[in-house]
Amino acid sequence: MTVTTDARLRDRALARTLPLMPRGLVRRVAAPYIAGDRLEEAVSSVAALTQRGMATTLDVLGEAITREDQARATAGEYLDALDALHALGAPDLVNVSVKLTALGLSFDEALAEKLMLSIVERAERFGGFVRIDMEDTPYTDATLGMFERLRAAGHEDVGVVLQAYLKRTLEDATRLAQTGARVRVVKGIYVEPEALAFRDMGTVNGNFIAVSRVLAEAGCHVAFATHDDALVEATGRLVRELGLGPEQYEYQMLLGVREPLRDRLVREQQPMRIYVPYGARWYEYSLRRLRENPRVAGHVAGDVLRTFGRRFGRPARHPTDAART
Repeated sequence: MTVTTDARLRDRALARTLPLMPRGLVRRVAAPYIAGDRLEEAVSSVAALTQRGMATTLDVLGEAITREDQARATAGEYLDALDALHALGAPDLVNVSVKLTALGLSFDEALAEKLMLSIVERAERFGGFVRIDMEDTPYTDATLGMFERLRAAGHEDVGVVLQAYLKRTLEDATRLAQTGARVRVVKGIYVEPEALAFRDMGTVNGNFIAVSRVLAEAGCHVAFATHDDALVEATGRLVRELGLGPEQYEYQMLLGVREPLRDRLVREQQPMRIYVPYGARWYEYSLRRLRENPRVAGHVAGDVLRTFGRRFGRPARHPTDAART
């Protein structure tokens, strides 16, 4: 199946209208991407994915908070999550990803570092792992700096993320490679100035592979976080060329995204980790995910029209059906 340019343009236009849709509709359509509101639901998702041969990393939704009480509450949720994952009985399941702005980085870096240290120490107690997520460029240096300070203080089971669309990233990767850092490589989703970020997707993909190569050749554990078929093939070639074992790399994908590709990689015995988000801030996360995947927004609109048609007794076509082949 192919999608024409007209269909893509319509889907993008629909994605921009998502904030006008009822929250209940957004929730229904975004449900595959979110483990739920409550920790119990997230832990159930982790257990189910584990049964299907996948590792996980748990994320408490929320970023860019503005008050200390919110930051402390988020840290408390992470501590509860680590306790719940530990109760599942396997150290490998104790794995979380944390955005530093959810811990107050935007207004109090010292507070964010103190709260992050509490999360890291709790995870260490259980033999677990903490990944520091990367956000937009105002926080890049602070994020890398905090990661490097934690590693220098002897906290080995901490990882970080590098974004391939940033022009600085290959230099960052070269520096991190010297320390044996565990790094998740992503394309990057934030809107950044052209002076800071590559715009051409071919260049971004090329930088993704270059960054991954620098890290892998230095013996770092590399997580290829992608849903892009071309990058899956290119990283597969890199793995074979360098002779990487399954303990040296993994693929990472978002909950609910490109599940056929995910399942194929699992069948091929590729190490796979699923990013499992949950929490009360599901709405903001859902809008972002749907904006990043405009075709999903088109299907949302199709659901609305089909529901309307059934209710009023007339057939309704998907708004992009005429343009799809």
